[in-house]
Amino acid sequence: MKLLNDCGPALAFLVACSVKVTGLLVVAWMLAIALRSQSAALRHRAWAVGILGSLALPIFAPLLPAWHLAALTAAASWRPAGAMAAHAKSVSLPTMFVNAIVDNASAVSPLFGKLAAILLLMWLVGFFIVALKLVGGLGRLVRASTQAKPLLQDDWLRLAAEFSGSLKIARRVRLLQCANPLAMPITWGGLRPVVILPASASDWPETRRRMVLFHELTHIARYDWLLQICAELARCFYWFHPLSWIAAGNLRHESERACDDAVLNSGIAASDYATQLLDLARTLENSSRIWATALAVARPSTLERRFIAMLNPSINRNQMSRGAGLFTVFAALCFLLPLATLRLPAQDLSSGFGGTVRDVNGSGAKNATVIITNRKLNATVMTVSDADGNFTFKSLPAGEYEMKVVKAGFAMYRASGLELSGESSQNITLEPAAAGEDRSALPGLEPGAKPPLPLDSGVEATKILTRVTPTYPAAAKAARVQGAVTLDAIIGIDGKLRALRVRNADIDPELARAAVESVSQWRYRPTLLNHEPIEIATTVVVNFTLMQ
Repeated sequence: MKLLNDCGPALAFLVACSVKVTGLLVVAWMLAIALRSQSAALRHRAWAVGILGSLALPIFAPLLPAWHLAALTAAASWRPAGAMAAHAKSVSLPTMFVNAIVDNASAVSPLFGKLAAILLLMWLVGFFIVALKLVGGLGRLVRASTQAKPLLQDDWLRLAAEFSGSLKIARRVRLLQCANPLAMPITWGGLRPVVILPASASDWPETRRRMVLFHELTHIARYDWLLQICAELARCFYWFHPLSWIAAGNLRHESERACDDAVLNSGIAASDYATQLLDLARTLENSSRIWATALAVARPSTLERRFIAMLNPSINRNQMSRGAGLFTVFAALCFLLPLATLRLPAQDLSSGFGGTVRDVNGSGAKNATVIITNRKLNATVMTVSDADGNFTFKSLPAGEYEMKVVKAGFAMYRASGLELSGESSQNITLEPAAAGEDRSALPGLEPGAKPPLPLDSGVEATKILTRVTPTYPAAAKAARVQGAVTLDAIIGIDGKLRALRVRNADIDPELARAAVESVSQWRYRPTLLNHEPIEIATTVVVNFTLMQ
């Protein structure tokens, strides 16, 4: 059961990352479209930062301070403390009656846990399938490299040294030659890059040697293979997301286009380059199993678009400057960091919060209303203790809370500074109401506060904006327990219920809890007195009746 409970936050984290990645990759896609008249190198960078950002999101999100989405709503409705105190008057509303609905919704929570576990299992299966394919491709590259021999011909080594110097490649590049005379030239490796050439490369003309080697070394200078592996890793994590596959494909295509532009800028004619590429694609073997994790110079699936681009003299072929590269990284971080800190409502949940409410004799206090408030999120949730005084809250956003416990005949219990980030509990002892204190005072009223004012013509009638109908608890329904729960409530100046109390303390605790947890979600249009919002007191009676 604990495993099912743990699946909820994990699934929420995965869904939140997917939602954020959608926005990130959509921005990268739109940016690439906006840059269609610019160089392929710049478009490649746009896709690269989007993919790297998608990998960084799951890492940054737990490390950075949380920015809750609900805080935006709280900021819009915030009022100065003085203004709230100035209107802390109360008036009474007529009693409202509502009937609970008989439903089997009590099975929703365990069903959701099972559904979350199934979805996470599906994600893990897809992740391992894509990851095994990636690992298999890397293994084939390693095997191909170990079986190849170093290419020691002077003309190849001379070209490699010349191009490495012009491209400012500080890493040592290994030139290998495999036994297959028809193998496609491929490049792979980050810190120790490797270029694998076919056995027939020894007989290539000078033009083809220069074209192929400059293309492959440009990949190395641009760290294209490392970026493509990052794209493959992103596809492993987000294998279910179509944009991750689109981004990886576009990244590969733009990297080939950027290297083509570098070759053309080196002085090779576009027509000669296209002819050589076509000849390579026609005569050499096309091993898609190797291409999955390597960069090949003449991948057939991209040749047509590359031919169109390289034969178009009006296309921008400039390589990206260092300043432009740094600016794109800075802009990406400015977008990524706030996105990583954003917490969606289903995210950042504590494992649970509960405890026990007792009286001074140590007995469990039944039907005590427990109210916890997160001032930062402007959120208040309530529940009721059971027959033994136990209470519990589930799926609370982590943060700092204030807690109140109210019960007729007892003084209000208060606690502040409760930090909820994991599973925690709180034991509470209620003191009897002080001598002379009104034992029937409304919940949430400060000691010495004025009693509710009567309705008069200056009060605009309050209307319910949102009503959540209580659901009949499954345990009470099975035991054929019926009854009416009478709730005393105070509605704040923002239309939210800030306190509820069960008046008839002997009612079944399951019925009381269902009534409090649903009615606490009601929202009202604020009541105005002389055009100023005021707090009001009301009574709600929830009838739990079973069909005979």
